[in-house]
Amino acid sequence: MIDYSIRSMTASDLEVVWAINQENIPAVGEETIEFLAGLHAMSSISLVAEVDNVVVGFCMVLSPHTTYRSPNYLYFCERYDDFIYLDRVAVTSDCQGAGVGAALYRKVEQLAEASLFALEVNTKPRNEGSLRFHEREGFTLLEEVETRPGKMVGFMIKKLRG
Repeated sequence: MIDYSIRSMTASDLEVVWAINQENIPAVGEETIEFLAGLHAMSSISLVAEVDNVVVGFCMVLSPHTTYRSPNYLYFCERYDDFIYLDRVAVTSDCQGAGVGAALYRKVEQLAEASLFALEVNTKPRNEGSLRFHEREGFTLLEEVETRPGKMVGFMIKKLRG
């Protein structure tokens, strides 16, 4: 295990957050730094994990009723009123498997006031590592949906309270 800390993301973190995002394609979608800045501004929770004051991971979480138009986010908006939606989480390759992702999730769950934690995982192409991680973290699969030809996601939720 590595020694890391978690704190709120700031605008000054966006360049390194973008680099971590790009390093993790295709597990996360390719985005511009401007897109990530907008997502950060909409997020109800956005966190970074640091090792020796260097950002090694991040996550961005949205509440319902933002102006975000991702079809995956809208899937949950159409079905639930009380949730948080993890739009993206990524960790540098040298820190993957060291508990950083799980620690980010713990902090999100601590800060969240919603009753459900919602997200999606790629099931075609299948992201086995992510599916195993989310099952270990207590998420259950609601359904798989084809989001575009040859690409499917599994919509997952975890009950936080209530």
